[in-house]
Amino acid sequence: MSEQSTEATTAEKTPVDFWFDPLCPWAWMTSRWVLEVQKQRDLDIRWHPFSLAVLNEDKLDQLPEEYRELLETQAWKPIRVVAAAWQKHGDEIVGPLYTALGTRFHNNGEGPTLEAISAALEEVGLPADLIDYAEQDDFEFDAELRASHKEGIDKVGQDVGTPIIAVPGPEGKEVAFFGPVVTPAPKGEAALRLWDGTIAVASVPGFYEIKRTRTQGPSFE
Repeated sequence: MSEQSTEATTAEKTPVDFWFDPLCPWAWMTSRWVLEVQKQRDLDIRWHPFSLAVLNEDKLDQLPEEYRELLETQAWKPIRVVAAAWQKHGDEIVGPLYTALGTRFHNNGEGPTLEAISAALEEVGLPADLIDYAEQDDFEFDAELRASHKEGIDKVGQDVGTPIIAVPGPEGKEVAFFGPVVTPAPKGEAALRLWDGTIAVASVPGFYEIKRTRTQGPSFE
């Protein structure tokens, strides 16, 4: 395929930007939904690191103790490895690495351990020494991670978390949302209905929010 035809094919796809922290179960389910849609629609999904640790670093004393401990002891490790892999091996590795990490963390119940991160690196063919970035206090790619995080926040606004998705809106301009938050991840026609609804609300210039209280926890069926 020529470079020109490759560019034309990409241009025909619907661009989707997705910001995630591999630690977040809600982002994980939303990401699986987007990939389910991609099986049935032409989506160009671009994956971007987002950090719950960065998001909450100035308000740790306001958080429940259990969540604060999680952020302080575990949240930095996987996202630093993702950011390092992204910087050293390019954009194309981010999605596969996220899938490998999330499957272990959430579906397999291994949690964000160093062992799970190392296994994910091996699965996608990345160098084993990337695990060294998990506990690198003076993180080499901190500026790049924070810039990616800020890009997502700047698109969607404050008082949100992950997932953040950005899709085409009015006149093709990008519109970003926090969510959709859903459990479990829809499959088949249900996935398409949610996708079409997301595109529909994005097409309304003044649309901002639909929300209700969550009554279920994450389900990784």
